Amino acid sequence: MKIIVPMAGIGSRLRPHTLTVPKPLTVIAGKPIVQRLVEDIASVIDQSIKEIAFIIGPAKKGFPANTEATLLQIAKELGAKGSVYVQEEALGTAHALFCAKESLSGPCVVAYADTLFKADFKLDANADGAIWVKQVADPSAFGVVKLEEGFITDFIEKPTKFVSDLAIIGIYYFKDGDRVREEIQYLIDNDLRENNEYQLTNVLETLKSDGAKFIPGTVNIWMDCGKKDPTVDTNKQVLQFEHQAGNNLVSEEVILENSEIIQPCYIGKNVVLKNTKIGPFVSIGENSVVENSTITNSLIQTNVTITNANLDNAMIGNHAVFNGKFTSVSIGDYTELS
Repeated sequence: MKIIVPMAGIGSRLRPHTLTVPKPLTVIAGKPIVQRLVEDIASVIDQSIKEIAFIIGPAKKGFPANTEATLLQIAKELGAKGSVYVQEEALGTAHALFCAKESLSGPCVVAYADTLFKADFKLDANADGAIWVKQVADPSAFGVVKLEEGFITDFIEKPTKFVSDLAIIGIYYFKDGDRVREEIQYLIDNDLRENNEYQLTNVLETLKSDGAKFIPGTVNIWMDCGKKDPTVDTNKQVLQFEHQAGNNLVSEEVILENSEIIQPCYIGKNVVLKNTKIGPFVSIGENSVVENSTITNSLIQTNVTITNANLDNAMIGNHAVFNGKFTSVSIGDYTELS
C-alpha cells in the first residue's frame, strides 16, 4: 500500500503562521499535522505501507529548504520509503496528484493534508475504491456523496438542495492507482479543466461510469486545521485523545518553578515554567520559557518566550516573544509584542 499526500497549498487562511512553516508541517501536540495524518491512515488501512509520497510547493511559495528532509524522516519512522515531488503551479487536485505519477500505481490512499480524523473502521482493500466521509449538519458547504445499497452513486459539490449529509473530507483509497494516473493523463492531454483546474472529482466520475464501485469510509471525528481557531481546537482534541490513550506528553526535561500543569498538555523538552499555570489543552514546543503567566487552550510552538500573560485560545509561532495584556491572539514566527 502507498500513501500519497498532496500538500502544495500555501495555507493562506492560517497566516501569519504559514509564512515560514507550510501548514501541513504546523506542529499539533508535538507532531506535524501531516505526520499525524499518515499515522491515522496507517491505523485504518491496517497493512504495511510501502511508500509515502508527498507533493509540496516550490520554495518561492514558502516551502523551506528542510521540508524534504522532514518529510522523508516522517516516512522513515513509519517504515516506508519516502518520496517528495514539487508542484510548481497550482492547477487543481488532479494535477497535484499527477505530479507524483511515478508513485501513483497499485493500491494507494490519497490524502490532502489539511485535515485530521479519527475513525474505527478498517479499510476493505478488495473494494475498487473508498472515500472518507463525515456526517455534517450543513452539507451545502461541502462536496457530498450519495449512497445506494452501501455504494457511492453520486458526487455532488455544495448541493443547494438536500441529497446527502455525508461530506467528503479529502481522503481516498484506490485499488488501481495506475488507472487513476491514466485518467488524469487524459484530462491533461485533452485540457479538460473546471475553473481552469484539473479536478479529481472528474476522475472519480469517469471511474464510476466505467464500473468502479466506491464505498464510504465513515469517520467519527473530522478536525480542521485551516484557520487559527479550528487549529487551536484540533490541538485540544488531539490532546484529549492522547490523554485518554494514557500517553504522557510532558517531557521529563521540563523545569518547573512554582508552577502547575493541568492535563492534558504537551510540553516539549527544555521548557521552563516559572510562577505559571499551564492547561488544560495547551501545547508548548521545546526550548520555550513561560513566566508569570496563565495559559489555557492554546498552541505555542518552539523557542517562544512568554511573560506576564493571560492567554486563552491563542496560537503563537516559533521564536516569538510575548509580554502582554491580550487574551486571544494569533502571533506568527519571530514576532515580538512587549
